[in-house]
Amino acid sequence: MRKLIYGMNLTLDGYIAAPGDDIGWSGPPSDELFRWWLGQERASGLTLYGRKLWQTMSSYWPTGDQQPNATPWEIEFARNWRDTPKVVFSSTIAEVGWNTRLVTGDAVAEITRLKAGDGGPLRIGGATLAGAAMRAGLIDEYALVTHPVLTGGGTPFFTALEGWVDLNLVETRTFPGGVVLTRYETRRR
Repeated sequence: MRKLIYGMNLTLDGYIAAPGDDIGWSGPPSDELFRWWLGQERASGLTLYGRKLWQTMSSYWPTGDQQPNATPWEIEFARNWRDTPKVVFSSTIAEVGWNTRLVTGDAVAEITRLKAGDGGPLRIGGATLAGAAMRAGLIDEYALVTHPVLTGGGTPFFTALEGWVDLNLVETRTFPGGVVLTRYETRRR
């Protein structure tokens, strides 16, 4: 069975986007953090996106390596992003590109099917999609990259749950600028 990992940048008060879907609070990442994210993406066998995150990622990364001031890490990230298989879950998008498949049906059923298959870890992004996977008990690991900023509202990283989810801390790491990674694995009962 494949591992399902939910990881994103978030604010200290737990939001992945400020009101109005503003993600400017995170600023440009340090080279060290960018390399860490690139390593996570390289290790992924398949990336699962909700509509909003897909639209954000696909608005930049298909040509991110062609931007005039692109760093070597951004160039590599853009190439890896295009090459990595992706699935977008949406009932409002008509088509996707860049090694991506569109799913318009039951997201939980499809994620369950994908987890049961062979291959590398699955990464999931987007609060709504990840929230559905959380409520279904499908998330195996949480990677919180917490930035030292408070937005006071916005899109939360975590969704409301019907019960507790017990976790084991597996890694902590500090990046430049006071950014802190905490990784947790779900403790299955």
